[in-house]
Amino acid sequence: MAHERSLRLRARSGETFGFEPGALCLELGYTGGAGDRAAYETLHEPADLHRWLRGFVEVAVAPVTDADHLQAQRLREGIWQCMDARADGTPLPRAHVEQVNRFALKPSLAPVLDAAGGRRWAEPASCDAVLSTLARDLIEVLTGPLGDRVRRCGGDHCPLLFVDASRPGRRRWCSMQRCGNRAKVRAFRDRQHGERP
Repeated sequence: MAHERSLRLRARSGETFGFEPGALCLELGYTGGAGDRAAYETLHEPADLHRWLRGFVEVAVAPVTDADHLQAQRLREGIWQCMDARADGTPLPRAHVEQVNRFALKPSLAPVLDAAGGRRWAEPASCDAVLSTLARDLIEVLTGPLGDRVRRCGGDHCPLLFVDASRPGRRRWCSMQRCGNRAKVRAFRDRQHGERP
């Protein structure tokens, strides 16, 4: 399911920038992880996961255990590996597909109406329900109309992935504020250099 929530990411340089992942499941993907993403780890312990879950669902969240913390890290890696493979046009890694499917089989978050007629999640949200919802979102993205729009940023050495949910489907950058602007500056400099006698 495409969405337009924006995240604030911090680069190793310390710069922060707005980033629209284009899919709910990538919000968990960008909390840290293995390899280069380990430098950005934000879910160090269950209390960190509880805080992230509260911000994600915006309702009360049931207590989070060490087992929940481990499960969230496993799903996060599965989401990342599947999205990474799709962006590269390679087969989805079987072990991660099986893992995502196990999470998706559990009961997901339940939507309820609030007094103003708006939608929110039923409280208290459990970690299992959030993880199931995110696993189902990944499945929906990869098998739906946006499945061929999982992209890697076109910036030099930028590893960020996103789902291009724009109407024309021509998004190239993780963020115009970051990589898009750098590309414009570089193109301008190249043009200026080319015009010199």
